[in-house]
Amino acid sequence: MRRGRRGRAVVAAVAAVAGVLALGGCGIRTTQVPVDAGAAPSRVPCEVSGESLTPQAQEQGVPVRVYLVCATRLVSVDRTAEISGSKAADSPLQFAQTVLDELLREPSSPEHEAGFTTFVRGPLLVNGARDGDPAGTLRLSRQPEDLPTPALAQIVCTLAESRAAGAGGGVVLGGPGDYAPRAYACSAFTKERPEGAVPTLSTLPSPGPSAS
Repeated sequence: MRRGRRGRAVVAAVAAVAGVLALGGCGIRTTQVPVDAGAAPSRVPCEVSGESLTPQAQEQGVPVRVYLVCATRLVSVDRTAEISGSKAADSPLQFAQTVLDELLREPSSPEHEAGFTTFVRGPLLVNGARDGDPAGTLRLSRQPEDLPTPALAQIVCTLAESRAAGAGGGVVLGGPGDYAPRAYACSAFTKERPEGAVPTLSTLPSPGPSAS
């Protein structure tokens, strides 16, 4: 009896293996459980077409370039900003306020769709140098060191590469208090990692003429 049962078990096992081989030979594949790998990674273009520049150009509009944050990097965006006064565009102080106002603006719909954002929040005003400040100093209404690091990086790179810059390769910024201004640099690392510390220059320009 035991031998008979063993024999039948062996026959059944052989038949099962033969069935699997037969299915494979007929081209029938075993069903695999699908693996959910998640959605495909989205591509952030970080680029705005020329037709999307905002705000719309007006008679007294001037072209400006500001740095916004996109995909954890600083990326420049060209805009046309309204600036009041026929000679305002030639004033470094007025121009600095103009680009600062652009940084305070929320990105337009095309900019937002391209992945841009800004960390600069208001109110934020800019004033000229005080007596004894290095030439070209811009005094913000908030202490630069107290600003979020990405916001400071945006401001530094925007101003340093504009006509408002007063230091070679950087911009001298101070705050409303009695702290001495610092010359901030817009480095390649700052553009790649705006959340990191914004570097400062070791030398400052000589003091400018007394403020009127």
